[in-house]
Amino acid sequence: MDLLNTVMQWIVAPVAAVVYMIYNKQQEHHTDIAVLKSQSELHQQNHEKEITQIREVTKAIFAKLDRIEEALRERK
Repeated sequence: MDLLNTVMQWIVAPVAAVVYMIYNKQQEHHTDIAVLKSQSELHQQNHEKEITQIREVTKAIFAKLDRIEEALRERK
């Protein structure tokens, strides 16, 4: 019985404590990873929207330049 108490005190209890700490850290990391993934997706969506807007503005600029060029050619 004395051996069982010693084993529980010096082996099982510390191992259980370490396993519990590892489990808690794993859950914390899981949450952090989920947050980082959602932030990454949000940044990617915003980046895609900005790229789309830049393309639209560039097309509008080139269309306006084409109209200016046509108007200048007509004047000549």
